[in-house]
Amino acid sequence: MTITYLCGMIQRVLNTKLHEWRLSKNRKPLLLRGARQVGKTTLVNIFANEFEQYIYINLERNKDKKLFEGLDEIPEIIQNISLQKNLDSYKTKETLLFIDEIQELPHLINKLRYFYEDAPELYVIAAGSLLEMTLSKTIKFPVGRINFLVVKPFSFHEFLIALNEEKAIEQYHIIPFNSFASQKLQDLFRVYTLVGGMPEAVMQYAETKDILQLAETYENLLVSYIDDIEKYAKNHTQSQVLRHLINNHLNYANERISFGNFAQSNYGSREVSEAMHLLEKNLLIYLIYPTTNRQLPILPNRKRKPRLQALDTGLVNYFSKIQHLIIGSQDLSAVYNGKIIEHIIGQELLTISSLPLHKLNFWVRQKSGTAAEIDFVIPYEGKLIPIEVKAGKTGKLKSLHIFMNKTRHNMAVRLYAGKLTIDVIETNNKKYFLLNLPYFLTAHIISYLDWFKEEIKKLELKK
Repeated sequence: MTITYLCGMIQRVLNTKLHEWRLSKNRKPLLLRGARQVGKTTLVNIFANEFEQYIYINLERNKDKKLFEGLDEIPEIIQNISLQKNLDSYKTKETLLFIDEIQELPHLINKLRYFYEDAPELYVIAAGSLLEMTLSKTIKFPVGRINFLVVKPFSFHEFLIALNEEKAIEQYHIIPFNSFASQKLQDLFRVYTLVGGMPEAVMQYAETKDILQLAETYENLLVSYIDDIEKYAKNHTQSQVLRHLINNHLNYANERISFGNFAQSNYGSREVSEAMHLLEKNLLIYLIYPTTNRQLPILPNRKRKPRLQALDTGLVNYFSKIQHLIIGSQDLSAVYNGKIIEHIIGQELLTISSLPLHKLNFWVRQKSGTAAEIDFVIPYEGKLIPIEVKAGKTGKLKSLHIFMNKTRHNMAVRLYAGKLTIDVIETNNKKYFLLNLPYFLTAHIISYLDWFKEEIKKLELKK
């Protein structure tokens, strides 16, 4: 494992809620969720350096599974683990217990709650993949008794750390960043869009700088997801549908999809819908639903077609055979009819929060002859902020004008390949301010909205 990769992972720890969880007075056992190979285990292994004593248990190993056999009470389980691992008492040494691959013993998920009640001094983290598929009707997530965090593929910021781009990282954190850094950050963001954020792919690219050597990594990732589905599908039919979806969904990334006959199959809407939502619960895909609201709360309309967001853009590029298009592009909005840039923007927006309920939405107005669509909408200080992912002139932002004409605020965002600027837009009905934000600042959008708000105040004072 390279030093740069470790640096990236260390920063990943600092950027999550792990430290807040550790210091919380009301700390509960923590369950990390996320797709296989997004870095959950490495994340905790590095975090463990802060503790006096670390117990790592991997339930894919039979010898570790046996630690729990025939034991129901938490004190007995802890005593047995301490005995077998030859450890000191967790009451005398600050101790982190990490139960990895917890899906192998689903009943343990419910037992996590009792660590909080019977051993509050012990720090307990568990992690697993495809947890929704392993739970039966009699085993539920112990909501309210444990904490949840979602681990996702690397963000652009974490990608920069893994590549040891120290100067670029410095500029990334300056708000507003210096304009002379724009081209460098745009170039690095193009590489990030090409490689994606899966830790193993990022690690290999950091070592070799050769995209062609990542083919086997991408192939192995997809195979591992299919193998997991085979193990945990509830019956043969569901296994077939899930296998079909995993094999084909990357070709439909960032498209609005219909469930019935998805990817030219003979599977019905109900079968595909159930399988899609199962993949979404297990964090292998995201279904982004439209809203017709222009203000909070966001009310997604689940009767309309969702947009499909895959786990990682690097996987989409490889299996769609479009890597060469990205390498030669000066503006990512021109690649694959704009689907790839919108997809990586969605992936970056998802990294803003590590909470399980964090969702993305887009906005639509579907009236005869006047249909309009905004790529994303996000909440900010009680407002619903529209985000367009667009190249070209501001005069072509017809859907954005339609949205803003009926809002109660004056802030909108365009993500594009240009410079950081603010435009004053006047339509027939309203004047509003448009923040033109380079693609590479997507995950920084909340900080830039804070800056944008103050800049608007300055512009209004100049009247």
